[in-house]
Amino acid sequence: MLLEEFNFKHEVLESAEPVLVDFWAEWCGPCRTMTPTLHALARDFKVCKVNVDKNQKLAGRYNISSIPALLIFKNGQVVAQHLGVTAENVLRADLKRAQS
Repeated sequence: MLLEEFNFKHEVLESAEPVLVDFWAEWCGPCRTMTPTLHALARDFKVCKVNVDKNQKLAGRYNISSIPALLIFKNGQVVAQHLGVTAENVLRADLKRAQS
């Protein structure tokens, strides 16, 4: 799910379940590398994407200075964060921990 400033609060901060948010850009090669991993995770978890070029204010709010930046939110708070290409098993373990 692509997020913008207007739906971020509802989809992420107010979500009853943990949410993996991928801060990315179209021109970012490592971001494209993460696509299969994110699709696999989206089968079991809520995964959202924020284009940093189109949502600079939102990216700034979370101090995103390099991408891909993968933040896991639970109850409106960041509970895990990874920068760069990250293995599916690492993200899956963090998401499972956030569910408990």
